[in-house]
Amino acid sequence: MEFALLHPDPDDAEWLRPVPPSVALAQRLNPIEREITERRRLSVELSDIFEPFMALSLQGAAPTHSITVLEGGDRINAALNLATAQCRAEMLTIQPSDRGSERSLLQGLERDRPLIERGVRIRTLYQHTARYNPERLAYVAQLSDGKVEYRTIDELVERLIVCDETVAFIPTRDDQQVALELRHPGLVRYLVKVFEFVWGRAVPLTAGAPYETAADGITNIQHSIAKLLVEGHVDEAIARRLGMNVRTCRAHIAKLATALGSGSRAQLGFLIAQSGILEQDH
Repeated sequence: MEFALLHPDPDDAEWLRPVPPSVALAQRLNPIEREITERRRLSVELSDIFEPFMALSLQGAAPTHSITVLEGGDRINAALNLATAQCRAEMLTIQPSDRGSERSLLQGLERDRPLIERGVRIRTLYQHTARYNPERLAYVAQLSDGKVEYRTIDELVERLIVCDETVAFIPTRDDQQVALELRHPGLVRYLVKVFEFVWGRAVPLTAGAPYETAADGITNIQHSIAKLLVEGHVDEAIARRLGMNVRTCRAHIAKLATALGSGSRAQLGFLIAQSGILEQDH
């Protein structure tokens, strides 16, 4: 009775009948949805109130203020939340694969969903390994409506977020606890060009798996690993750059060695160079 899951029987007051599940669920969801709607309205209202002051602040800022160091996850997220709340046209993101927590994905979901509802276009770059990450695919499915595009490529250098080609965020440490907020037009324009360069070479997420086997028996991912092996990178560095765990990386290296008939790591580098696979267009 306290949770409104039972109600008196209209024909016999001594008996209680269960409330239909659909009614009980609606009673629980309605206040939550009202609170979410109210908080979204408040966030948009606050952004609109502060927008003219932000413009004045940017106009009066010295050139050195175009680069702001953000220390700590709370401060970084606060700056990202403000920038995305002000975003009106397009957000570009590069998201290298990592062992990111469910909490970080939920933060991204809460930040991106209002953008889509406002009609903002979002373009995101992942590594090919994201195609096999259930959490990442679930995140993408949640944002499948609206003007959202996802592409993947074998290797990404670092994380990047750009809003309306006016502000960009890049990390400065591997632990993601220090970031730079860039508002210098020249720097932001340069980062946008870098994004477009990679975007043009990436594969749409809807295009299917990119790890197809070529005629020589070498898959695209093994081709990428071969290139990094010849450059002298160790297994851990290769795995990190391609967004996979070290065990998976070593399994691909073993398959590559088998395909080329290599008996040792040193011989593998020689056979890769001799085979000419790095000169082929995969």
